[in-house]
Amino acid sequence: MDLPKGWVAVDLGDVCEFQAGYGFPIDLQGKSGQAIPFYKVKDISAAWLSDSRFFLETENTLSEHEAASIRAKPVPVNSVVFAKIGEALRLNRRAITKVASLIDNNTMAMFAPANAVDVSYLYWFSLITRFDVEARASVVPSIRKSDVETISFPLAPRAEQTRIVEKLEALLSELDAGVAELKVAQKKLKAYRQSLLKAAVEGTLTVDWRAAQHAARKAPTDKATGNTSVDAAEASSETGQQLLARILTERRTRWEAKQLAKFQAQNKTPPKGWQSKYPEPTAPDTADLPQLPEGWVWATLSQVGWLDRGKSKHRPRNAPHLYGGPYPFVQTGDIRHADTFLGDIEATYSEAGLAQSRLWPAGTMCITIAANIGKTAILSVKACFPDSVVGFLPAVEDVSIRYVEYFMRSAQQKLESEAPATAQKNINLEILEKLVIPVPPTLEQNKIASELENLLAAARNNDLAIEYSLKQATAQRQNILRAAFAGQLVPQDPNDEPASTLLERLRSERAAQAPSKKPRGRKAKEAS
Repeated sequence: MDLPKGWVAVDLGDVCEFQAGYGFPIDLQGKSGQAIPFYKVKDISAAWLSDSRFFLETENTLSEHEAASIRAKPVPVNSVVFAKIGEALRLNRRAITKVASLIDNNTMAMFAPANAVDVSYLYWFSLITRFDVEARASVVPSIRKSDVETISFPLAPRAEQTRIVEKLEALLSELDAGVAELKVAQKKLKAYRQSLLKAAVEGTLTVDWRAAQHAARKAPTDKATGNTSVDAAEASSETGQQLLARILTERRTRWEAKQLAKFQAQNKTPPKGWQSKYPEPTAPDTADLPQLPEGWVWATLSQVGWLDRGKSKHRPRNAPHLYGGPYPFVQTGDIRHADTFLGDIEATYSEAGLAQSRLWPAGTMCITIAANIGKTAILSVKACFPDSVVGFLPAVEDVSIRYVEYFMRSAQQKLESEAPATAQKNINLEILEKLVIPVPPTLEQNKIASELENLLAAARNNDLAIEYSLKQATAQRQNILRAAFAGQLVPQDPNDEPASTLLERLRSERAAQAPSKKPRGRKAKEAS
């Protein structure tokens, strides 16, 4: 890397000291208000997630006597602390100590004399340097002092470091303000989508449409043609109550026909009272439900459609012979990432896979019941899925699957809250069967689905624009940081003491403190 005149490229170990943390006995944890704070990896994350460069208050503190009992030496004020092992190392987070502090053995600190290195200069440099790249190859990534000591560090003149930090933080502050506004807009869009779904299933989204339909049906007939101003398709006056009654009648008729076919296939005479064995779908308990718009009715999901769990009987489920065929195999992750329709499915079943599963038709609504509770998508192709997914098919064509899917989105948080608090959340088929759904007339279901599709598409486009802007902000942040440590952020001042002089003074001070210790690291390369 070409550096400006007056800068030098050194190893971090040439200007910084490093100190690993200590084991933190359980019996000493959880004590607040004592002399010395004791920081853990979670404290680094807490500061990071609060957009703070410095550690916040911690629940873990030790007295000087307790620190001495575990032979723990505090790191000085203005130490940059980072994780040195595991997934936390990959997160690349940092925090600065505001007072002399203890750190636990999953962390490490680096610190330099204030007259040589501005702590904020060191902190910002550390954020564009991925320490996990230096991690040792093992199951759990980790770094040692020797791994980070040899990382190349662009040492600027001390006065210029201060100017760089001031300019850098001013630019990042402006950028962060813009990012904060974008994130607020994201939250508002999420709330807006939920309000649209709520308005849709409560009837307020189509209140004007209903009024127009009511007025059209009452419009005078044209004496010449015998027609009114309302289209014949729009003139249907079947209410939600009438639709539900028709669904329930057709369900029973279908079941009876199926039973009679079974008796006939077995050459049996239907036994007395066989119709009484019909499994009536669960009816809704409407005692505490709000009033619906005129023409709507409360029903349960099992009344308006057929629900059943997917199948994947073979164990182990990942047996290779089950996969690689022509039959799409949907998993919960596919549903979570789908946008209404699900057709691009990576995993496939073979003939053997299909034999131990079930192929659901296009138009089936998939509902996740494990891990990601109540997420939904509609199949646009025939597909199989496991028993962690429930399939729903409308009982009659006049139930809009798009309307039902939008309703399920509005009910997703309720379903998730009803899931038992276990290692992996899940709900059963019975909960879905009893789920209460408002049923408008068919025409209004279709109108609701059409309106929501347009409104949610517009919201989705806004979301994509925000995501793009956030990605641009992240890239811009990195560009600003790179410019800072390439000497491109502020002009150089020829009157500044060169970094080479600063480095020699630092080495002399170190040699005076430890005269028997040889200077470490490669010879610094000064920019010409």
